[in-house]
Amino acid sequence: MSDRINAELVCQALRSACWHRKPVPGLLLHSDRGSQYASRAYRKLAADFKMKVSMSRRANAWDNAPMKSFFKTLKVERVYQVRYQTRAQARLDIVDWVEGYYNRQRLHTSFDFCTPVEYEARTIAA
Repeated sequence: MSDRINAELVCQALRSACWHRKPVPGLLLHSDRGSQYASRAYRKLAADFKMKVSMSRRANAWDNAPMKSFFKTLKVERVYQVRYQTRAQARLDIVDWVEGYYNRQRLHTSFDFCTPVEYEARTIAA
């Protein structure tokens, strides 16, 4: 979480995700066409992790629909329900909601009524 959406922020997020998830080489990394994702630093970092970078087509919101849906759910189900006193409080609460509830308890119709964690485990096992 930051005051600005810039290359430094997305590079930090990508490093964190790679440290936690250990992605396989060739993983497809999709984003919208924001300048932070087109930055030299972000593209180099993705290449260092052996990822294939994909960007949405110009003026095509459908390419990024899953992320738009996630952020809408996050806002409606959590952020708009809580009054945060500080950015640090918001960060802790949002991470807890995503990791503790959204990924591990919330059932998703698009995942055949499984949680994301269950769906991923099932997909890997198949």
